[in-house]
Amino acid sequence: MQRLFVDQDLRAGLQLEADRAQANYLLNVLRMKEGGDVLVFNGKHGEWRAQILPTGRKSCQLIVTEQLREQTPMPDLDYLFAPLKLARLDYMVQKAVEMGAGRLRPVLTQFTQNPKVKLERMESNVLEACEQCGVLSIPSVMEPQQLKKLLSMWEQEEGDRQIIFCDEGHGTHNPLDALKNVPKGPLAILIGPEGGFSEEERALLHSKPFVHAIPLGPRILRADTAAVAALAVVQAKLGDWF
Repeated sequence: MQRLFVDQDLRAGLQLEADRAQANYLLNVLRMKEGGDVLVFNGKHGEWRAQILPTGRKSCQLIVTEQLREQTPMPDLDYLFAPLKLARLDYMVQKAVEMGAGRLRPVLTQFTQNPKVKLERMESNVLEACEQCGVLSIPSVMEPQQLKKLLSMWEQEEGDRQIIFCDEGHGTHNPLDALKNVPKGPLAILIGPEGGFSEEERALLHSKPFVHAIPLGPRILRADTAAVAALAVVQAKLGDWF
Protein backbone atom coordinates (compact mmCIF):
# COMPACT_ATOMS: atom_id res chain seq x y z
CA MET A 1 0.00 0.00 0.00
CA GLN A 2 1.01 3.60 -0.52
CA ARG A 3 2.68 5.08 2.59
CA LEU A 4 2.28 8.72 3.60
CA PHE A 5 3.91 10.82 6.28
CA VAL A 6 1.45 12.97 8.22
CA ASP A 7 2.38 15.66 10.72
CA GLN A 8 -0.39 14.86 13.22
CA ASP A 9 -0.94 12.57 16.18
CA LEU A 10 -2.52 9.30 15.08
CA ARG A 11 -5.35 7.34 16.66
CA ALA A 12 -8.24 5.17 15.51
CA GLY A 13 -11.14 7.22 14.17
CA LEU A 14 -9.06 10.30 13.39
CA GLN A 15 -10.14 12.14 10.25
CA LEU A 16 -7.35 14.25 8.76
CA GLU A 17 -6.87 16.30 5.60
CA ALA A 18 -4.27 15.07 3.12
CA ASP A 19 -2.07 17.89 1.90
CA ARG A 20 -2.55 19.07 -1.68
CA ALA A 21 0.36 17.11 -3.13
CA GLN A 22 -0.66 13.90 -1.38
CA ALA A 23 -4.29 14.23 -2.43
CA ASN A 24 -3.38 14.93 -6.06
CA TYR A 25 -1.05 11.91 -6.12
CA LEU A 26 -3.61 9.57 -4.59
CA LEU A 27 -6.60 10.72 -6.67
CA ASN A 28 -5.12 11.74 -10.01
CA VAL A 29 -1.87 9.78 -10.35
CA LEU A 30 -2.74 6.52 -8.59
CA ARG A 31 -6.47 7.02 -9.37
CA MET A 32 -7.51 5.66 -6.00
CA LYS A 33 -11.19 5.71 -5.11
CA GLU A 34 -13.23 6.28 -1.97
CA GLY A 35 -12.49 3.58 0.59
CA GLY A 36 -9.06 2.81 -0.83
CA ASP A 37 -6.47 1.89 1.80
CA VAL A 38 -3.21 3.72 2.46
CA LEU A 39 -0.66 3.56 5.28
CA VAL A 40 0.13 6.62 7.37
CA PHE A 41 2.87 7.31 9.93
CA ASN A 42 4.20 10.31 11.81
CA GLY A 43 7.46 9.09 13.33
CA LYS A 44 5.91 8.80 16.81
CA HIS A 45 2.87 6.53 16.86
CA GLY A 46 3.74 3.64 14.57
CA GLU A 47 2.02 2.80 11.29
CA TRP A 48 -1.74 2.95 10.71
CA ARG A 49 -4.20 1.94 8.02
CA ALA A 50 -6.35 4.77 6.67
CA GLN A 51 -9.13 4.99 4.08
CA ILE A 52 -9.48 7.66 1.44
CA LEU A 53 -12.50 9.94 1.43
CA PRO A 54 -12.41 12.26 -1.63
CA THR A 55 -13.74 15.79 -1.02
CA GLY A 56 -12.93 17.26 -4.44
CA ARG A 57 -10.91 16.62 -7.60
CA LYS A 58 -7.65 17.41 -5.82
CA SER A 59 -8.55 17.04 -2.18
CA CYS A 60 -9.34 14.18 0.16
CA GLN A 61 -9.48 13.20 3.78
CA LEU A 62 -7.85 10.17 5.38
CA ILE A 63 -9.88 8.20 7.92
CA VAL A 64 -7.51 6.40 10.31
CA THR A 65 -8.85 2.93 11.15
CA GLU A 66 -6.29 0.67 12.88
CA GLN A 67 -2.66 0.44 13.93
CA LEU A 68 -0.62 -2.11 11.99
CA ARG A 69 2.85 -1.59 13.49
CA GLU A 70 4.13 -0.23 16.79
CA GLN A 71 6.64 2.61 16.74
CA THR A 72 10.25 1.45 16.40
CA PRO A 73 13.22 3.06 18.24
CA MET A 74 15.52 5.43 16.37
CA PRO A 75 18.67 3.70 15.05
CA ASP A 76 21.70 4.69 17.12
CA LEU A 77 23.98 5.34 14.15
CA ASP A 78 25.19 8.79 13.10
CA TYR A 79 26.03 9.48 9.49
CA LEU A 80 28.58 12.28 9.03
CA PHE A 81 29.29 13.41 5.49
CA ALA A 82 30.77 16.19 3.39
CA PRO A 83 27.82 17.55 1.35
CA LEU A 84 27.89 16.83 -2.38
CA LYS A 85 26.23 18.57 -5.31
CA LEU A 86 22.44 18.46 -5.13
CA ALA A 87 21.41 15.42 -7.17
CA ARG A 88 24.05 13.18 -5.65
CA LEU A 89 23.38 14.59 -2.18
CA ASP A 90 19.71 13.63 -2.61
CA TYR A 91 20.76 10.08 -3.43
CA MET A 92 23.19 9.90 -0.51
CA VAL A 93 20.63 11.12 2.01
CA GLN A 94 18.00 8.64 0.82
CA LYS A 95 20.43 5.71 0.94
CA ALA A 96 21.66 6.65 4.42
CA VAL A 97 18.07 6.51 5.67
CA GLU A 98 17.48 3.16 3.97
CA MET A 99 20.67 1.77 5.50
CA GLY A 100 19.70 2.66 9.07
CA ALA A 101 21.21 6.04 9.93
CA GLY A 102 19.49 7.79 12.84
CA ARG A 103 21.09 11.25 12.51
CA LEU A 104 22.39 12.93 9.36
CA ARG A 105 25.15 15.42 10.09
CA PRO A 106 26.74 17.51 7.30
CA VAL A 107 30.44 18.12 7.92
CA LEU A 108 32.37 20.88 6.14
CA THR A 109 35.90 19.95 5.08
CA GLN A 110 38.62 21.68 3.07
CA PHE A 111 37.48 20.07 -0.18
CA THR A 112 33.70 20.13 0.40
CA GLN A 113 31.91 20.76 -2.90
CA ASN A 114 28.64 22.12 -1.56
CA PRO A 115 29.11 24.20 1.61
CA LYS A 116 25.63 25.77 1.36
CA VAL A 117 23.45 22.93 2.55
CA LYS A 118 19.68 23.12 2.02
CA LEU A 119 18.40 21.44 5.15
CA GLU A 120 14.74 21.54 4.04
CA ARG A 121 15.63 19.65 0.87
CA MET A 122 17.52 17.07 2.92
CA GLU A 123 14.55 16.68 5.27
CA SER A 124 12.26 16.18 2.27
CA ASN A 125 14.52 13.42 0.98
CA VAL A 126 14.56 11.80 4.43
CA LEU A 127 10.75 11.68 4.47
CA GLU A 128 10.59 10.33 0.92
CA ALA A 129 12.97 7.50 1.82
CA CYS A 130 10.96 6.72 4.96
CA GLU A 131 7.74 6.57 2.94
CA GLN A 132 9.19 4.31 0.26
CA CYS A 133 11.09 1.90 2.49
CA GLY A 134 8.79 1.28 5.46
CA VAL A 135 10.88 3.29 7.92
CA LEU A 136 8.93 4.40 11.00
CA SER A 137 11.54 6.38 12.96
CA ILE A 138 12.40 9.53 11.02
CA PRO A 139 16.12 10.41 11.13
CA SER A 140 16.99 13.95 12.18
CA VAL A 141 18.96 16.35 10.00
CA MET A 142 21.48 18.51 11.85
CA GLU A 143 23.10 21.83 11.04
CA PRO A 144 26.43 21.70 9.14
CA GLN A 145 29.56 21.85 11.26
CA GLN A 146 33.25 22.36 10.48
CA LEU A 147 35.25 19.14 10.81
CA LYS A 148 37.84 20.63 13.18
CA LYS A 149 35.19 21.99 15.53
CA LEU A 150 33.24 18.73 15.45
CA LEU A 151 36.31 16.72 16.43
CA SER A 152 37.37 19.18 19.15
CA MET A 153 33.98 18.89 20.88
CA TRP A 154 33.28 15.23 20.12
CA GLU A 155 34.09 13.54 23.42
CA GLN A 156 32.45 16.33 25.41
CA GLU A 157 29.20 16.13 23.40
CA GLU A 158 29.10 12.49 22.25
CA GLY A 159 30.70 10.57 25.10
CA ASP A 160 32.00 7.16 24.01
CA ARG A 161 30.54 7.25 20.48
CA GLN A 162 33.25 6.10 18.06
CA ILE A 163 33.82 7.53 14.57
CA ILE A 164 34.64 5.21 11.67
CA PHE A 165 36.05 7.14 8.74
CA CYS A 166 36.74 5.87 5.26
CA ASP A 167 40.41 6.45 4.52
CA GLU A 168 41.60 6.12 0.93
CA GLY A 169 45.19 6.04 2.15
CA HIS A 170 44.69 3.05 4.42
CA GLY A 171 47.39 0.41 4.08
CA THR A 172 45.06 -2.52 3.33
CA HIS A 173 41.89 -3.18 1.32
CA ASN A 174 39.93 -5.24 3.89
CA PRO A 175 37.59 -3.17 6.12
CA LEU A 176 36.56 -6.14 8.25
CA ASP A 177 40.03 -6.49 9.80
CA ALA A 178 40.08 -2.78 10.68
CA LEU A 179 36.64 -2.99 12.31
CA LYS A 180 37.84 -5.64 14.76
CA ASN A 181 39.53 -2.91 16.80
CA VAL A 182 36.46 -0.70 17.16
CA PRO A 183 34.97 -0.86 20.68
CA LYS A 184 31.35 -1.94 20.98
CA GLY A 185 28.92 0.89 21.54
CA PRO A 186 27.38 3.84 19.69
CA LEU A 187 28.93 4.61 16.31
CA ALA A 188 29.24 7.32 13.68
CA ILE A 189 30.39 6.88 10.07
CA LEU A 190 32.28 9.71 8.39
CA ILE A 191 32.47 10.03 4.59
CA GLY A 192 34.67 12.71 3.03
CA PRO A 193 34.13 14.83 -0.08
CA GLU A 194 34.86 13.81 -3.67
CA GLY A 195 38.39 15.14 -3.39
CA GLY A 196 38.97 13.20 -0.19
CA PHE A 197 40.27 14.58 3.08
CA SER A 198 43.27 16.87 3.01
CA GLU A 199 46.53 15.58 4.52
CA GLU A 200 46.00 17.94 7.45
CA GLU A 201 42.52 16.54 8.04
CA ARG A 202 43.70 12.94 7.74
CA ALA A 203 46.43 13.61 10.29
CA LEU A 204 43.91 15.20 12.64
CA LEU A 205 41.53 12.26 12.30
CA HIS A 206 44.28 9.73 12.90
CA SER A 207 45.35 11.62 16.04
CA LYS A 208 42.00 11.13 17.79
CA PRO A 209 41.60 7.99 19.94
CA PHE A 210 37.87 7.78 19.15
CA VAL A 211 38.43 7.75 15.36
CA HIS A 212 39.07 4.51 13.46
CA ALA A 213 40.14 4.40 9.81
CA ILE A 214 38.89 1.70 7.45
CA PRO A 215 39.48 1.06 3.74
CA LEU A 216 36.71 0.28 1.27
CA GLY A 217 38.39 -2.19 -1.02
CA PRO A 218 40.87 -1.81 -3.89
CA ARG A 219 38.78 0.51 -6.08
CA ILE A 220 38.28 4.26 -5.92
CA LEU A 221 34.63 4.96 -5.08
CA ARG A 222 32.58 8.09 -5.57
CA ALA A 223 31.50 9.64 -2.28
CA ASP A 224 27.86 8.59 -2.69
CA THR A 225 28.92 5.02 -3.53
CA ALA A 226 31.33 4.98 -0.59
CA ALA A 227 28.47 5.99 1.71
CA VAL A 228 26.42 2.91 0.80
CA ALA A 229 29.45 0.60 0.96
CA ALA A 230 30.57 1.90 4.36
CA LEU A 231 27.10 1.73 5.88
CA ALA A 232 26.65 -1.84 4.63
CA VAL A 233 30.00 -3.00 5.99
CA VAL A 234 29.54 -1.37 9.39
CA GLN A 235 25.93 -2.53 9.77
CA ALA A 236 26.93 -6.10 8.89
CA LYS A 237 29.90 -6.20 11.27
CA LEU A 238 28.92 -3.95 14.18
CA GLY A 239 25.40 -2.66 13.59
CA ASP A 240 21.83 -3.96 13.51
CA TRP A 241 22.53 -6.57 10.82
CA PHE A 242 24.94 -8.30 13.19
